[in-house]
Amino acid sequence: MYLLEHDAKELLAKHGIPVPGGRLISRDATLDLRALPAGPWVVKGQIAAGGRGKAGIIRRAETLRDVADHLDAILGAVVKGRTVEAVRVEQQVTAAREIYVGFLLDAGSGAVRAILSASGGMEIEQVPHDQVHTELVSPDAQALVAGVDRLSARLPAEVSAAAREAGHKLARLFFELEAMLVEINPLFVLEDGRWIAGDARIVTDDNALPRQAELEALVRTRAAAYPDVARKHEHGFDYVEVDPDGEIGLLTTGAGLSMMLIDELRAAGLKPFNFLDIRTGGLRGETRRLTQVLQWIGHGKKVKVLLVNIFAGITDLGEFSRLLVKALGAANLRTPVVARLVGNGLAEARDTLAAVKIGLHTDLDAAIAAVRLHLKK
Repeated sequence: MYLLEHDAKELLAKHGIPVPGGRLISRDATLDLRALPAGPWVVKGQIAAGGRGKAGIIRRAETLRDVADHLDAILGAVVKGRTVEAVRVEQQVTAAREIYVGFLLDAGSGAVRAILSASGGMEIEQVPHDQVHTELVSPDAQALVAGVDRLSARLPAEVSAAAREAGHKLARLFFELEAMLVEINPLFVLEDGRWIAGDARIVTDDNALPRQAELEALVRTRAAAYPDVARKHEHGFDYVEVDPDGEIGLLTTGAGLSMMLIDELRAAGLKPFNFLDIRTGGLRGETRRLTQVLQWIGHGKKVKVLLVNIFAGITDLGEFSRLLVKALGAANLRTPVVARLVGNGLAEARDTLAAVKIGLHTDLDAAIAAVRLHLKK
């Protein structure tokens, strides 16, 4: 889960990491200027993506009029395919040096990469490599703290202590949250040596959510901000709308195969609506999951056809096809269906689907050709 900056900072503050005072304002909220912290301010659009400053949704405000104008300009804007539904209005931090502190889970090595730099901010990618200090360390808090000590000692004296102190706190939080990424950029270092998190990026492991009460509560209370994570947590499988203008609803299983199918469709000039790993092994004779997915797909305003793509190993396609027919009736989905099924129970599945006039393909290219015919109608 990629935490929005506001939620990341609220979480940091609860764990003793200083952040600028700020308020979250959503598109449907009534602006109460009295609730804002003392100015001047920074108005920051909240989307789960980097590069917000360059995209124009982070703006400084010297007056309340500036705040109101920036809210009008930023709320509702579409940036990197995401609509800005909320902004964080927070106090400006001035007369500070900007540095970088970050920790990243390195899946290839099974270690944690610690990164510290005496330069930070919007142009962090342009910092010369010899000024970015990094080290792979063992995946435990004490080892990461020791790594911070070694790396911070290589920074200039005026920022070394702040980087070390911030790094110690973030290292412990990294493991407490079972995070995949924790990054503060910039970390503001004030003239008196104090420091404050100017921006925060935290990515957590969705599979750890049942063990993370704090994050689980966040998903419940802010479900509208994290719809994909909230759906997975409630229903037990992955469903993500990848393109609101998509024309092809996907009923698929296997995360890798589903992503490959999306790539195949896009390469063919087609527009899939959603990603899905329905996990057919968890259906267990019930249509609840299938019906829910079909209802979600039915909400796609431009969906014209449903493509079912199932590669069955343990799953019996005969049983799956019977459940699919029941779920289509329960969901009242009116779009045409193209099925591409491969695996155990294929003959029975063919008969079941033929009875409701759904053609079955075993070749993906043939299934995509059938999808194209429906899109042209």
